[in-house]
Amino acid sequence: MRPDEIDSALSALAGEHRLRRRATLQSPQGPRVTIDGRDYLAFASNDYLGLANHPALRQAMQQAIGDWGVGGGSSALVAGHFGIQQQAEEALAEFVGCEAALLFGSGYAANLGVITSLVGRGDAVFADRLNHASLNDGCLLSRATFKRFRHNDLAQLEQLLRDTPARTRLIAVDAVYSMDGDEAPLRELLQLAERYDAWLYLDDAHGFGLLGDGHGALLEYALHHPRVVYMATLGKAAGVAGAFVAGSRQLIDWLVNSARTYIFTTAHPPAQAAAILRSLQLIDADKWRRHLINEHISALHAGLRATSLSLCSSRSPIQPIIIGSNKQVLKLAEQLRARGIWVPAIRPPTVPAGSARLRVSLSAGHTRDDVAELLAALLSVIS
Repeated sequence: MRPDEIDSALSALAGEHRLRRRATLQSPQGPRVTIDGRDYLAFASNDYLGLANHPALRQAMQQAIGDWGVGGGSSALVAGHFGIQQQAEEALAEFVGCEAALLFGSGYAANLGVITSLVGRGDAVFADRLNHASLNDGCLLSRATFKRFRHNDLAQLEQLLRDTPARTRLIAVDAVYSMDGDEAPLRELLQLAERYDAWLYLDDAHGFGLLGDGHGALLEYALHHPRVVYMATLGKAAGVAGAFVAGSRQLIDWLVNSARTYIFTTAHPPAQAAAILRSLQLIDADKWRRHLINEHISALHAGLRATSLSLCSSRSPIQPIIIGSNKQVLKLAEQLRARGIWVPAIRPPTVPAGSARLRVSLSAGHTRDDVAELLAALLSVIS
């Protein structure tokens, strides 16, 4: 795009009700936040277990800063791999039942680094149409032949696998889809991967901490297999930041030597690893957090059952209310904000055209009264 075309492009986005602006938090992350100077009850964060501002995680990071300092200083392969990060990688691997794990700065970096390390020119990669943008970008940057199949359509995926002449194949999916909250048919996908000699790359960003009694989709569906490459982010249910990839020792050794987003970047702060270690303990011990989320989901569905607002079928904390129109979803979000409720309006291109929605994100940090307050506000704006 030319410099003189930016203004008109921004105006076009505004005309389509797709122009985005950042809201500024002036408080820690949590169910009650201050945004642009006003207090809100928020249903916007992916902090599903309510750990992002947990005192134990704050204490762990503060103590680790004293022990390890603030910055990573260099890339991991030069002199930036700290002992506390090694401990975190070993703990993460054990937590999800794999031989080894590797920390990345973000889920985006992990997806780009892993996919481009496993497939390239002459290979083929197959991705669900509702995959996260970072998965799609990893597929595109790999330079492999990139085929997308209809959401959870195993028959179409099998046809694509059957037709490809590529020697190396990779199937990439989300375990839990970030805008619908539904899940991929993981056992059936692994069967296809075995039948057609393919990798199965699993992005469990929205399942880790929740599925498998908190240990993620690998344990939920018993997916431990040499063909499965597992990725989960640590800035959602875990409440910290970054991501990790887990699998066989050979796979992780290969990624250390080939994943460009790991090799050519400064290591993330070592103190972050201390918070990750403490978070794993809380995820494992605080089962009540997942039970409370399930209660919130049931209450939300029961409260909206007799209304014109329909929720998608989702057992995850992601509870989208499909509105359709960009203009209408922005109006509803603004009406909720006027009542002190922050629910994000999600529009294309994040979701398909015509499926703009209110993305309600529930958390163990929410109380039962918080969910009741949300329901009252929703009923008010549609009355």
